[in-house]
Amino acid sequence: MEYHVDLAALHHWFLENRRSFPWRENPTPYRVWISEVMLQQTRASVVIPYFERWMRLFPDPVTLAKASLEEVIKAWEGLGYYSRARRLHEGAKQIVQQFGGKIPAKKELLGKIKGLGPYTIHAILSFAFHEKAAAVDGNTSRVVARHFLVEDDLTRQTAKKKIQLLADQMLDTKKPWVTAEALIELGATICQPKPLCDLCPLSSSCQALKERRVEEFPVKSKSTPLTVLTRSVAVIEEGDNLLLRKGLPGKVMADLYEFPYFEGLVKPLPRYLLEAWELETSFIRSLPVVKHSFTRYQAHLFPIHLRAVHRKVIPDYEWVHRDQLKELPFSSGHRQVLSYFLTRSDPQMVLFS
Repeated sequence: MEYHVDLAALHHWFLENRRSFPWRENPTPYRVWISEVMLQQTRASVVIPYFERWMRLFPDPVTLAKASLEEVIKAWEGLGYYSRARRLHEGAKQIVQQFGGKIPAKKELLGKIKGLGPYTIHAILSFAFHEKAAAVDGNTSRVVARHFLVEDDLTRQTAKKKIQLLADQMLDTKKPWVTAEALIELGATICQPKPLCDLCPLSSSCQALKERRVEEFPVKSKSTPLTVLTRSVAVIEEGDNLLLRKGLPGKVMADLYEFPYFEGLVKPLPRYLLEAWELETSFIRSLPVVKHSFTRYQAHLFPIHLRAVHRKVIPDYEWVHRDQLKELPFSSGHRQVLSYFLTRSDPQMVLFS
């Protein structure tokens, strides 16, 4: 399957219209690695402040490897999918131990680093080392599927391999890294789910446009709908302390702090806590409902501010002093609950800078 691709037009369009991002300045292997992992399942506009702060905290693999996991998770707080941060931390340690703190330039060596998949490896090879390797993300897949009229379901591995092969074939022989990044940019800004074909530099050779079937591509099987969870959240304070639990390793919220929560709407919550934990509390106020999504779930959190009559040891939980809260990483939903609690109880306290 071969069609003419006007790479000159694509490159010209990209160089004239590419967006300015901090990771495009001085694209070292490390900066490319961090940015590409952050950009997975996260909008570029959201990533910018996280990337800049990360580079201040952990400017290289050695610094990242020396940091504690809690520091790394805290720096990642709010980006979601925290397994990405854990893998970055583990990968940095591996780079220090096996490669002297420098990210290798060979595909087979990059493949040995924990957490580096085909896309990230290709991105590092292309953008940092200027090798001929197409970094195929969702944006590139959409461009290629439309341009070459790929009818296969892109959720299947065979279709992904076909897209990769076609994208590799599109790369310019002299400046393949420009083509690779231009395809990503084209998918992000022009060849969107609702495309702007009149502005596309590849419109003259796009087969889906020629057949007037652009919005039929890419072909994907329907995704599983989100499951809604309803949870009662107990924000329990005793003096200057709050009751929290740290997520266990291997769990969805591993290494993240959360308040006690219970499935369903538990009413009255003080009575439930007294019966379940023999913890006597009094109702203070209800906090705003919080909605947050993770994996295949959307959780609706109904937080209640309670005051414990006495501090009591609760298995798997710990009483944390207010002064420590700013240093702890929270899951996104519970971080919002905490912000509501602190804003209302102490309007002068700024939790997140």
